[in-house]
Parts: sequence; structure tokens; C-alpha cells
Amino acid sequence: MREFITDLLHRHAADVPIFTYENTVTHGDMRADVAALAVQFARVREGSTVAVQVPPSFSQFEAVLALWSLGAQVISIDHRLRPAEVDVLCELTRPEFFLRQKGNPATCFQERYQLELEPAGGDPAPTAHPLVQFSSGSTGRPKVIGRSTASLLDEVDRFTKSGGMVAPGERLLLLNSPAHSFGLIGGLLHSLATGVHLVFAERPAAEAILRQARTHEVDFITGLPFHFDLLASSPDRGALRTVRGAFAGGELMPQDVADRFAAVYGFPVGECFGTTETGALTMAVNGTVRPSVGPLMPGVTARVSDGLVEVALPETPYLSDNDPARFADGWFRTGDRGEFTEDGELRLLGRADSLVVVRGNKVDLTEVEHALRAHPLVTEAVAVGPAEIHAYVGTSSDTLTAQALSEWCAERLAEFKLPAHIHVVDALPRTSSGKLIRNPDVLADT
Repeated sequence: MREFITDLLHRHAADVPIFTYENTVTHGDMRADVAALAVQFARVREGSTVAVQVPPSFSQFEAVLALWSLGAQVISIDHRLRPAEVDVLCELTRPEFFLRQKGNPATCFQERYQLELEPAGGDPAPTAHPLVQFSSGSTGRPKVIGRSTASLLDEVDRFTKSGGMVAPGERLLLLNSPAHSFGLIGGLLHSLATGVHLVFAERPAAEAILRQARTHEVDFITGLPFHFDLLASSPDRGALRTVRGAFAGGELMPQDVADRFAAVYGFPVGECFGTTETGALTMAVNGTVRPSVGPLMPGVTARVSDGLVEVALPETPYLSDNDPARFADGWFRTGDRGEFTEDGELRLLGRADSLVVVRGNKVDLTEVEHALRAHPLVTEAVAVGPAEIHAYVGTSSDTLTAQALSEWCAERLAEFKLPAHIHVVDALPRTSSGKLIRNPDVLADT
């Protein structure tokens, strides 16, 4: 990984821009910043384990690059996690050092933070994986996931070879969290490899996103479906006049959000499907292939076995407590139900855990969620089982009731598919990466 990072840091001319928020950082500036941070992190050695919990910033990206240049194993922790959540992740990984910002972090993007590297009392890396991440925790306790140098290089190469991707010299408004796979690999590493210019927004709000897009005349936008829902709900077509492409990564795009965005802005939102364990797997930049998520990216081998999507991997992605139900004989089972079309595109049919049996009848919970989301006052919905269906609905309305939603569903769903209980709240809980939480215990406390 050290050699790869050295190559990326010196691949482009010093005056080529790489980061922009209010100010712009060039590749030359970044090289100097990374070198200075490497001196600051002098206690870090080859194989040191470093938990990084730094808010989105130029400092966060440059700190990760500096640690990799020293041969460290980076344990990426989202800055929004609470101390109790961080304690769980540290118990699972036992880092030697913990890198965080000094003082209280801002609630929005900030270009620079003063960083503090503290001893954490853990152990050197037991494996050579340069990046450690965690499963989203949307349905339970996180798993520890290791990404090898080869897997990271392969994923960067996939993005580079995928048709329609953001090109060298273009400006990419990156809305995905840099603490998670897509923001770090599809955002930072791919941009360093190809010469893409990254632009950041102050916060995940339509006004802030549109302002940056207009001011910096961005060519491309990537984010979660949540971001495109915001933009569709607060339309400003002129702000995106220079944008030639956009796609969602990190969570599947609901069709209604894609339709509303395309109707407002005149161009579609594409789709990038993948998992933390495997990285990006499919790419459909033009967004016209739904309900499929597009063809496999170059270099990806996948199949559908027993109705579930499986991906070929050279080793288990889990660093502890390997789950044979998820990885066996060189195949990782994603947990997504799917099928391949005649054109070779992958069509997802819902999560394996979205299929429940109610009074002897199979029910796909995504069908229940779709019916609820179709209500004009519903902003988000989650349905969980297994014995009976509980639905949790987010709305900005003060008048929407569970009874009204029950009547709405009764007109659209068979009796055995109807939620036994509907809970109406202002907003549903999400993971630190922005995904809706589907853990019944967490939802019950909403």
C-alpha cells in the first residue's frame, strides 16, 4: 500500500487541483500536507493500527494518506458515532493509536482540523490489510471487515474502467462520507488515480449542495439517495446546469426518488451497487436500467446461487468471527436476492432478510415499504418481521395517522401482507453512513 500511495501522491503535476471547499488545494499542496502529517505521526510504524475518527475535511483525507504512507493499518470510524459506539469498535479491533481532532468538532464540513494522535493501548496489526471497516450495523452488531491492498487497487481500477465515470480534470461534488467505502475509495483514491477535482458541500442540505454545485460548476455528483431526495424536494435546475452525470452509491435508489429527480433536473441518477465487504460491484451511470443495478464492473465475478447474489473473493473479508454462511469456498454471499437479465445486468429483488413468513404466507417486506412510501405524506418507511409485520413511517405531517396508513395499505396490499402495527414518527433512525436502520430493537425505541 505504501508504494501505491506514493505513486498516487506524485502522479499529477503540482498545480493540478484536488480539493475544493471554500479554498482549493492542489496536488503540490497535498503532498506537502501529507509529508508534514507523516512527521507529526512519527510514532506510527509499519503495521501500526490507528483508529481514525476525524470529521469530513481536507485533514481527514490527508491524515489517512499520511498513515498509509507510513505503512499503518487504518481503522475507519465515522465521526458521528457516540463514545459507547466507538468503544464497541475499539473492543473489536484493539488499535494502538487513536487519531481525532482537537477540541469539539464542527457540525459541518471544515477544511482543517488540528489533529491529535493518542496511544490507545492496543496491538499491532495481525494482518496486512491497510484498511479496516465495519458492516453498517443496520440489522445488528457490526462485523470487522479487512480490505487488502490488492482489493483496493482492483476497486480503483473498476471505477477507472467503468463507462461514463467522472473524467480527469472534471469536478466531482462528493456527498458520500469519507469514512465509508464509496467516499474513501470511489471518491478519494479514484480521484487521486485519475486526476479528478473533488468538491465538498458544507452540510447535507439542499441549499448547501446546490450552492457548491453552482459556485464551482461541477460536472458530476455522487451521494446517497437521501441527497438526491433533498435536491428533488428543493429544485434549482440552474444550479446543476453544468452537471453531466450523477449516481447514488451506498444504498439502493428508490424509484420514486429517481423519477422525481429526473423530472426536475432533466437527467437521470445512476446506480452503483456494492457492499463494504466487496467494494463496488455494478455500475449504471445513466440510471436507465432500473429495476436492475446495471452490469458488473470490470474485473468482478458474481453469480446467483439459491436466489442470492454471490461474489468471488480470494479470502474472507472478515477479520474475526468468520461467518461460513456468508463466505465459503471462495464465494461471498451478499445477502441480496437477485437475478441476471438476458443482457447480463444484475437485478436486485430485495434483501434475504426482507422475506418473512406471516401465517404461512411469504411476504416481501420491501413490497410493504413501497406501498407505504407511495403515500404523499410519507417520507420514509421501514417494515420488519418476522412473526408479524411492524411498519415504521417517517413524515413531516402533523395530521398523518396510523389508522389512515392502515386504510391506505388495505387498498393496495393483500390482507396477509398488511402491517399488524404502524408507528408514525418524525424521522426514522439511520446508521452513521446514512442507511435506514432495520434492527427491530432499535426501531422499537424510536
